[in-house]
Amino acid sequence: MLLAGVFSAGAMVLSGCGVTLGPGSLSQTPPTNRPPVATQRGSVTISPQYSALGPGQQMSFQASAAGGGALEWLVNGVAGGNSTDGTVDSSGHYTAPAFLPKSKNVIVTAALASSPTQNYATAVVSIINPGIVLKTNNPQVARYSIYLPVPGKVAIDFGKSTSYGFTTWEQPTPSANGGEVMIEVAGMLGNTPYHLSANLALDDGATYQDVDHLFTTGTPPKTSTVDAKTMSGQYPQPGIEMWNTVLPVGDSQLFATDLAGQVIWTYSYQGTPIDLIQGFQPLANGHILLLISYLSSLKSSGSFLDTGTINAVREIDLAGNTIRQLTMNQLNQELAARGYNITLKSFHHSAIELPNGHMVLLATYPKQFTNLPGYPGTITVIGDVLVDVNQSMEPDWVWNSFDHLNVNRHPMYFPDWTHSNDILYSPTDHDLLLSMRHQNWIIKIDFQDGQGSGNVLWRLGEGGDFTLIKNGQPDTNPADWFYAQHGMNFFSSSTSGIFKLGMMDNGNDRQFTTGSVLCGPPTATNPTNPQCYSTMPILQINEAAKTATLLDNYTPPDTYFNFFGGDAEKLGNGDPEVDFCAPLNGAIVQELLPNTNQVVWQGTTPGADQFRVERLGSLYPGVTWTQASF
Repeated sequence: MLLAGVFSAGAMVLSGCGVTLGPGSLSQTPPTNRPPVATQRGSVTISPQYSALGPGQQMSFQASAAGGGALEWLVNGVAGGNSTDGTVDSSGHYTAPAFLPKSKNVIVTAALASSPTQNYATAVVSIINPGIVLKTNNPQVARYSIYLPVPGKVAIDFGKSTSYGFTTWEQPTPSANGGEVMIEVAGMLGNTPYHLSANLALDDGATYQDVDHLFTTGTPPKTSTVDAKTMSGQYPQPGIEMWNTVLPVGDSQLFATDLAGQVIWTYSYQGTPIDLIQGFQPLANGHILLLISYLSSLKSSGSFLDTGTINAVREIDLAGNTIRQLTMNQLNQELAARGYNITLKSFHHSAIELPNGHMVLLATYPKQFTNLPGYPGTITVIGDVLVDVNQSMEPDWVWNSFDHLNVNRHPMYFPDWTHSNDILYSPTDHDLLLSMRHQNWIIKIDFQDGQGSGNVLWRLGEGGDFTLIKNGQPDTNPADWFYAQHGMNFFSSSTSGIFKLGMMDNGNDRQFTTGSVLCGPPTATNPTNPQCYSTMPILQINEAAKTATLLDNYTPPDTYFNFFGGDAEKLGNGDPEVDFCAPLNGAIVQELLPNTNQVVWQGTTPGADQFRVERLGSLYPGVTWTQASF
C-alpha cells in the first residue's frame, strides 16, 4: 500500500481530474467546472480510460507499467477507495457505490508502487443514477429525466418488451459540464405497459444503458377511427401518419397513428365548438406549431364569439403543453404599436415557421367597399393578410391582398374574396407561395425574408400568367387547371426556377369550355355530378418560360369528390401521398406509386374529415420508425 513519506515534498495536480498527489497520500481537491480528464504520466497505462456505471455495478480495469512492477489502486486518491466513491481491489476490479445522492464522476488511479508520483495513470468513471419516469398531462406520453455528470447525449429506447424497438431523438446535456436531460417519450398505444430505458453516449466516449423502467399509458381521448391497410406486395414509406380532424368537432383534432391505424399520440385543448385546428407544422425543436381558430368564412363581426373561443397560433410540446402563443388580440396590439393601420379578424388555415425562426401567419382582413360592380351599396369583403413575426412575436413585415389584387375578380363565394389556405416558403429564393382557394390561384410574393416589396411575381392557375402544357403541347382545356385547391407542397428539391409542385385540386368551381360548374357537398341523396371531381395534379413550373407542365393528374373515382380540405406531398421514397379530406363517407388518404398511381397504402376515417394528413418519420425530428404496426 502507499505509505507516508514515499513522495517527495510538494504536491502535483493531475491535469483536469481534480486529484492532488501530495506527501504520503493521494487526495481529492474540490471539483472544478471542467469535465474530468483521464491522464497518464510515466510508464503506466490504464484501460478503459472512460467508462460509465450505475450504482453498485462493477467493471475491471487493465493497467500495467512498461518495465513491470507492482501497482497500487486508488479511487479519488484513497487507496482501495471507500463506500462513498466506490472500491477497487488489487486486480483493478472496481465496484461503484451502492447509493449516491446525485450522479457524479470518480477517478480511478493505477500508480507504480515504487515511484507513484512519476508513474501513474488515471481513468474517469461516471456513475449514473437511474433516471426518473413520470406521467404527463398526455396519457400516452411519459417524461424521462436523467442526470449526466459529464457532457453527453441521451435517447430513450421504448417498447412493449425489454427488446424495446423504438427510440426517441437524441438530446444533449444543457451545458459543457453535463446536467439533467428530460425527454418526452411519445409514440405509445393507450392503456398499455411499456418498457423504457435511457441510452447514453458521453462526449468522452463512454456509453451507458440505464435500468429498465415500466410505464403504463392511460386512456387517450376519442379520435376518428382509422381503417388502414398496406396493399399486397407493396412497401409504404416507413413512419407514422398525422391526422388533422375538422369534423366531427368532438373528436381530437390532431392525432397520430401507426400505418396499421392504431392511435399512438393525441392532442386535445379546451376551446369552443367553433374552434378548429387548421394545419400543423412539426418544428426542428421537436415541438408542433398549430393554428387554432374559427373558420375564416364566418361573419366579420366578432360579437358572435363565445367566451373561451381561441384565435391564436400556438406552439406545443409532445405532452400538449403550450410553449408559447400569439393571440389575435396580441397581434393587433403589436401592429398598432408599430404604426400599421389595420385590424385583423382571425388567424386561419396556415402558419409556418421559417428557417430563421420567424413565423409567417395567415389572417383575414375585412374591408368595406361601396357600389362594387354587381354589388350596390356597402359590402364587407374578406381578404387575406400575411404577417411575418420575429422570434419575439413582433410583426416586422405585412402583406395585404387588397394592395396587390383586383377585388372585382371573384370566381367563387364572394364576398369571401380570396380565402387563402396555405403558405409555402421557398428556401432557394426566400420568397413565398400563397394558395388562394377562392381565386383558383397560387401566387408568388416577393418576400425575401421580410425585406421584399410584397409584389405579386406571378399567378399560377386559370386566367393567370402561365401556359398549361399537357403531353408536350399547350393545353387549352380549362378543366385541366386546379380549382378551389388546398395543401400544396414542393415535389422537388429545387423550389424556384424550374421546380415541381403538387396539391389537392378540390374542383369546386371547375371551369369547362362550356362554362364553370359550382359543386356543392356530396350527399347520399344528391348523386355526384360527373363534372364535380377532385384530382392531385403534379406540375413542373418554369418561372422564366411561364409554363406549367402537367406531369401527372391522379383522378380517383368520382365518389372521392373532395368538397374542401386535403393536401398532397411527396414522401421520402418518392411516392406521392394525397388526402381527400371530405368525400361523401369520410376522408380517404392514399400513398401511390409514381406515374402508375397504383395504391400502396390507404387509410380512411369513416364519417370524419381530415383537413391535413402528413406522413412523418416519427414524432421526433430526424428519427424514422420502421415498424408498420406498434
